[in-house]
Amino acid sequence: MLALVFTTVAAMLAADPAPLFNGKNLDGWKEASKDKASLAGKTEAFGGRFKVKDGVIAIDPSVKGDLHIETEKPIEGDTRVVLEVKPGPKCNNDLFIRGTKFDLTLGSKEGKNLKDGEWATVEIVIKGDAIEHKINGETARSSKAKGGPTPLRIRAEFGALEIKSVKLAP
Repeated sequence: MLALVFTTVAAMLAADPAPLFNGKNLDGWKEASKDKASLAGKTEAFGGRFKVKDGVIAIDPSVKGDLHIETEKPIEGDTRVVLEVKPGPKCNNDLFIRGTKFDLTLGSKEGKNLKDGEWATVEIVIKGDAIEHKINGETARSSKAKGGPTPLRIRAEFGALEIKSVKLAP
């Protein structure tokens, strides 16, 4: 009986999403550049292009450059990545995982459910070689994913974007 209780509690704990962003700094992230510099303990990257401010990762459009940050640990197996994002005017930024690119672009086919200045839930569901991207529960794109673990990468291409939550769920 006691084993059943421990097994049930362990299963419930395993089902809780693991945060990939702590809301304070860029622990667990690194620059996606030649030197792959760790961002542990830092609140900004690339001269402020990415900046942790008021509990969000903010992409500052006034700092120019097509720049990327990525998780230090690769994301493996069947999983879900859930992000809370708020695009700003002219947002044209991207997410990369398992060899796929997902546009967080206002007015694009994939980003049609994104609204300027409104929070949206982006969910990336990976099962085997299939990957599905959703915005606010609606499928925006389905495709094949490359096998093997890869980091989650955030691309700051153009325009503002805020990310207040990044979680990995089983």
